[in-house]
Amino acid sequence: MIINFKTVEKDKNLISIQKINRVGYLTLNKPPANGYEIDLLRLLLKTTEALNEENEIKVVVLGSSLEKFFCGGADIKVFGSNTTEQNKAMVKEARKVGAAINNSPKIFIAAINGHTLGGGLELAMACDIRLAAEGNYLLGLPEIKLGLIPGNGGTIRLIHLVGAGRAMELLLSGNAIQPEQALEYGLLNKIFPKESFEIALQEYARKLADGPSQAMSKIKQFINRSTGMNLSQGLVLEEQYVNELYETFDAQEGFKAFIEKRQPNFE
Repeated sequence: MIINFKTVEKDKNLISIQKINRVGYLTLNKPPANGYEIDLLRLLLKTTEALNEENEIKVVVLGSSLEKFFCGGADIKVFGSNTTEQNKAMVKEARKVGAAINNSPKIFIAAINGHTLGGGLELAMACDIRLAAEGNYLLGLPEIKLGLIPGNGGTIRLIHLVGAGRAMELLLSGNAIQPEQALEYGLLNKIFPKESFEIALQEYARKLADGPSQAMSKIKQFINRSTGMNLSQGLVLEEQYVNELYETFDAQEGFKAFIEKRQPNFE
């Protein structure tokens, strides 16, 4: 089933959701570049929060229906005509979207098939995994060229993904990089051939969604919370999380399936 959301102001299907088995496909559709403004961000936040409450969905794939863009970030025309306070409000809304993805119990996959710039890259970096199609397109944070720095988590998330040295270079230059270099840097997890990207993406998401949702959620929480912890603190948190999983159905099913030499049927 496909659910289409419409803004009050614009009679366009800007976002669509399709649920296939345990995977939700959230697709942006705002030509020409999925450039966002505050209304689209509010719609995206509402949609993300709804997906987070959907028990049957384990994995969410965030993608684009556009051929050349995943997301170009903030709509520059809107950003340029806004007052400073309006832009601050828009950036605040973008941070809420990133937080909703980051704090979600679901695993979010960014499906990148085109230019991913500024706030668009920040949106992708808020996701847990970034899969990309081969192609001649760019990923980057060009805010320095506007006399700004990223404001939706782009600085800290970039450091965590590629390290301080490479983050410094990318942020200071504002230069964008090709998918192959992004993969080398650790900004992307995998690149698939363009012609088979959709099939590979669906297969990847399906396999992930077959896993134990509570354990997957704990892994996501641990990675997000343990940043900056020392070894002792990380071990305490790990112990807490594994103790919370021992008595779950999935843990018992996993042990039983291992002994019976079969695939587990997780809840």
